[in-house]
Amino acid sequence: MTTRLSKLFGMDIYTDDAQYKGKVFDLVINLEKGRIETVTTEPLKARSKQEAKKIISEKSIPYKSVKSAKDIMIVSSGKMINAPSVREALEEEADPKYEMHQISRRH
Repeated sequence: MTTRLSKLFGMDIYTDDAQYKGKVFDLVINLEKGRIETVTTEPLKARSKQEAKKIISEKSIPYKSVKSAKDIMIVSSGKMINAPSVREALEEEADPKYEMHQISRRH
């Protein structure tokens, strides 16, 4: 699946059994691996690591759950609101080998 990152922002997210999950707000990208790790339905502008963990665990979808992203985003309906790689990165201190970057839509 190939698409521009800018096209994803604001896209409606539905499960493959037609349940609405929200809109794409932020993307977390692992630059070392060159891939999108997580899609969030809320901004990741957290004041603390604990607040960021809550957003990642409750308002995020692992990108590996995305089945299609054309006019809308379709994700697997299984347990999808769980982004372990991002959560683990937040729990550990910054590791220079593992850089995660957030891409936000700009107004």
